[in-house]
Amino acid sequence: MRRILLKLSGEALAGEKHTGFDEKTVMEVALQVRQLVEEGYQIGIVTGGGNFWRGRSSENIDRTKADQIGMLATVMNCIYVSEIFRSVGMKTSVLTPFECGSFTKLFSKDRANKYFEKGMVVFFAGGTGHPYFSTDTGVVLRAMEVDADVILLAKSIDGVYDADPAKSADAKKYEEVTIDEVIAKNLQVVDMTASILARDNKMPMWVFGLNEENSIVNAVKGTFKGTKVTV
Repeated sequence: MRRILLKLSGEALAGEKHTGFDEKTVMEVALQVRQLVEEGYQIGIVTGGGNFWRGRSSENIDRTKADQIGMLATVMNCIYVSEIFRSVGMKTSVLTPFECGSFTKLFSKDRANKYFEKGMVVFFAGGTGHPYFSTDTGVVLRAMEVDADVILLAKSIDGVYDADPAKSADAKKYEEVTIDEVIAKNLQVVDMTASILARDNKMPMWVFGLNEENSIVNAVKGTFKGTKVTV
């Protein structure tokens, strides 16, 4: 395993504040990613936008416009996290599927691969660039395009459960589950479009809690405490 695509949920980036950024949380992520980069891993990052915008909850805004706002929220997140990464000595670049002036560079597989080979952490912001597709679909799409070995899903919850653990005290966590079972039981690891895309392209996903100590390094090194979604 050499090339990893890490998905950071917006809610996890917000920490206990549940909105905006929690700098302590993001700094802990940065230090873990720096360790992996120094050991030769190639790291791509996708962030959600839920710490700023949940457009699907509003009935007063056109869905296309709401999704566009959500895409811009992920751009803000990537620029912020990228700068925290730079502050601890990493080289980074933020790529988007649409022009953002001088803020970002336009995504292409060749450009991303060039940056990976230079040891840079590559941020994939703006989702797919199209409405009606979530950042879940965006992370699977980018993982396929850049030939990632695995997707790491760092969430505010520590794995995949058979029920919502916030609502059911009897919810049981899976150590491993197939993507076919995720789809059949609608376990909502990622949305259905992303699940089918991952299944059809044999892209494994590992789900774990971002806020657990050293969680990203532990996931890569094998002392994994979350759920492995296999293909």
